[in-house]
Amino acid sequence: MATYKKRGHKPKNRAEEQQIDEQESATAEVFSTLDESASKTEEWVSNNQNYILGVIGIIAVALLGYLGYNQFVQKPKDADASNELYYPQQYFDQAIAATTAKDSLYNLALNGAEGKYGFLNIIEEYPGTKAANLANYSAGMAYLNMQKYQEAITYLSDFSSDDDVLGAMAKGGLGDAFMQLDQPEEALGYYEGAVAHSTNDFTTPKFLYKAGVTAMELNQNDKALQYFQRIKDEFSKSQEARTIDAFIGMAKSGK
Repeated sequence: MATYKKRGHKPKNRAEEQQIDEQESATAEVFSTLDESASKTEEWVSNNQNYILGVIGIIAVALLGYLGYNQFVQKPKDADASNELYYPQQYFDQAIAATTAKDSLYNLALNGAEGKYGFLNIIEEYPGTKAANLANYSAGMAYLNMQKYQEAITYLSDFSSDDDVLGAMAKGGLGDAFMQLDQPEEALGYYEGAVAHSTNDFTTPKFLYKAGVTAMELNQNDKALQYFQRIKDEFSKSQEARTIDAFIGMAKSGK
């Protein structure tokens, strides 16, 4: 409990004595208020001790439960899912490199074979894992290459990543799917999203070009010109820059 003691200073005159008395009175009142507040706080804590301990207990149990789940459930689950992902990813990579039988390889990547999981199995069996997230990307790209555009949209929409290349490729893949479905407005939004997602010499000029071409199809020539000009100014060594002057000319002429 707070206490207050008067100072030993002796006033020089009556006015100073009155001033000191007023100060001491105010100080004493502050200490008295603090004492009263402390007493009320102590009383509240005493009356609600069981409730407070219960809340602390719930928080402690929740924290321990989270740590235990993460350590003994989520981490092993992530490890298992990552191991399963290796098998279908091999078929996916083979399909990308192949010149024939691409769809067969993509189907093996999607559905698995010989008792091994495919991307779709991993997504279903290991939700919430990093491997399942990556499987969404690969499944979406597999469907895109198989010209199954609605399925591509479904799985690519479920993928999320901060990675410069993968994040942009997923958004760009969605743009490609919507273009094939004759929905250029939606496609342009995703191409622009792919450009905004990151800046690198691979994906940025690639999707600036696609955004520009799509904008021209929508008669948004001023916007298209901005995208083409950016390729010329910032990515002059890219593949897209080789013919960019012709596209700049078309955007300027409105053709």
